[in-house]
Amino acid sequence: MSLRRTLSLAGAFAATALLTAGLATAAPPEVGTMAINKVADGLNQAWSVDFLPDGSALFTEKDSKKIRKIDKAGKLSDVQTIPGVSVTKEAGLLGLAVSPKYADDQTVFIYYTTSSDNRIAKLKLGEAPQPIVTGIPRGSQYHHGGRLKFGPDGYLYAGTGDGQNGDNAQNKNSLGGKVLRVDASGAPAPGNPFNSRVYSYGHRNVQGLAWIGSQLYISEIGPSDVDEFNKIDAGKNYGWPTCSGPCDNSGFTNPVKTWPTSSATPSGLAYYKNSFYMASLKGGTYKLNASGSGGKIYTGQGRTRDEVAGPDGKLWVVTPAAIYTADGS
Repeated sequence: MSLRRTLSLAGAFAATALLTAGLATAAPPEVGTMAINKVADGLNQAWSVDFLPDGSALFTEKDSKKIRKIDKAGKLSDVQTIPGVSVTKEAGLLGLAVSPKYADDQTVFIYYTTSSDNRIAKLKLGEAPQPIVTGIPRGSQYHHGGRLKFGPDGYLYAGTGDGQNGDNAQNKNSLGGKVLRVDASGAPAPGNPFNSRVYSYGHRNVQGLAWIGSQLYISEIGPSDVDEFNKIDAGKNYGWPTCSGPCDNSGFTNPVKTWPTSSATPSGLAYYKNSFYMASLKGGTYKLNASGSGGKIYTGQGRTRDEVAGPDGKLWVVTPAAIYTADGS
């Protein structure tokens, strides 16, 4: 069967996929090519996007080390270059989150790699970053994590990687292989399960964070077999490196859904119009329900890095070279 299916056939496949058990490992069908509009191109490894109160978009470029801006008229401009950023295949200037109190504090948070660690910093645009969390393990090339998002509780969440050392994921004293939850100063958020910054552990390389109500879900890059979509509860252990995908161990929480790494390799995650949208470094965007069932859309854009529900009511789709808006259908 050809790679590009008709929409009607894709709909039938998608309906079948919705009946599949959540833990099944299968490559989902391609749903088809939908309406999507380019708003910026010629970008240098765009990685993460968030929005200022006036509706303009800020985004990071991993390799150029720049924060850049798209105003409401669509004009693209440079904001600043972040000093001290180390760039490798997966390292660089990664996550970005605008303070939910930006109108009062004018603060933006970034996640980036240095020569010795990964770290979270806060800054006012145009000013030097002030590190608030340091010592997140970095690998020589890979497993840096990097996603930042404010949760519905007002605290900052960060997805980290194991720094190419699986033991970090099980070590609750390490910041690697974790979901972190902190306040605006970088201190552990109240109610964290271990009285530390750690919210959940046993992760390999967390790439996406999104919520349904107060329930957190993440996307995570696995090793050579499967990638994961996980429902995150405070204090739970998600099994890496003992387990990749589901396993029979009562001490670990199994993923909601897995896919072969050849079809997924997930990145950013958004919840938009009652569906999850998961970026895929193998191309396209996964449109999923809370059980992980669904298929790919926006396949014509190739490799996707981030998905964000914008204040303009549109889904923002980030690829390394361009940014698009879409309606999620």
